[in-house]
Amino acid sequence: MAGFSFAAWGNDLYTGHRSYAIVAKRKRWFAVAAALAIASIAILGFKGLSLGIDFRGGTEISVENTTSTDQGPAIAAVQAVVPGDEPRVASVGSSALRIQTQKLEPEQVADISARLAEAYGIDPATDVTVSSVGPTWGQGVSTRALWGVVVFVLAAAAFMAIYFRAWRMSLAAIVSMLADLLISAGVYALVGWEVTPSTIIGFLTILGFSLYDKMVVFDKVRENADGVLDQTRTTYAERANLAVNQTLVRSINTSVVALLPVGGILFVGALLLGAGTLRDLSLSLFVGIAVGAASSLFLATPLDVALREREPKIKAHTAKVLAARAGAAAGGDVPVEAGVLQLAPGQHLGQAAQPRRKRR
Repeated sequence: MAGFSFAAWGNDLYTGHRSYAIVAKRKRWFAVAAALAIASIAILGFKGLSLGIDFRGGTEISVENTTSTDQGPAIAAVQAVVPGDEPRVASVGSSALRIQTQKLEPEQVADISARLAEAYGIDPATDVTVSSVGPTWGQGVSTRALWGVVVFVLAAAAFMAIYFRAWRMSLAAIVSMLADLLISAGVYALVGWEVTPSTIIGFLTILGFSLYDKMVVFDKVRENADGVLDQTRTTYAERANLAVNQTLVRSINTSVVALLPVGGILFVGALLLGAGTLRDLSLSLFVGIAVGAASSLFLATPLDVALREREPKIKAHTAKVLAARAGAAAGGDVPVEAGVLQLAPGQHLGQAAQPRRKRR
């Protein structure tokens, strides 16, 4: 038994010798996407995002050169000075801690620094760093990020509508892209890591990657669907399904190449370095890239087909092709364009599909 060849598998998908009915089973993918979106909304609603100090304001104390990363002494030091506070303490590597509290007064900071120095055996003058962030800074960042997303989505929608000359295709891409963002935010809320400016950068990067991936698939759909109304052999949905199969290997390769380094950064950031910029950025990127690649194949294109089949000309053409195919199967006399053979889904004509060379 011959072994599996990835190259041969990809070639079969591209030529049509092998085909997966991704578009035909679109209701299944819509149900999966809807379930993930509802679950993400529920997680965001009940658990919410854990906003970092950059967005809610407060005081951050960094302790370095410690012999232990036990969080108990840090919590005790803060609550001894501010009894009602519940500090967020995270290990940063193997010899540092990051402590986030509510906004503290200078004398409170000095008292906590002294207690931390005593608890961890460090020098408060060189090993303790304090910074304060006001809530207005975080509000400004959030507002600008939101406006950035709105402008990006509107510009992307307008560009795709003009480029593909089909507003339904643009709508399908935007809906899929927003679903990627929603599911990524839901996963981030489920993990419970803090939302930092690095997380926002990761989410904005997701939009760009997701849009690029969908543009590639849709470009192939447009190429395959060129002149689809001038023949009665295949429907728009079948040509779109062929485009998805043709770009399947490319999407897998691109996603794996992108996920490997991001996964490595996530491993180093989460397990070796602890809380930090690398961890927040890599988690949002890792989830977003994976979800974006999947949605380009299983959500964006099927959604485009569902919308395009509502157009009267596409709807009439689909009915015409199906009637011709049914007539051919029954042996009836159904008119088919000259030189065009009826092609069953997944069937390949081989040399017959190639254009004939003109004799000079």
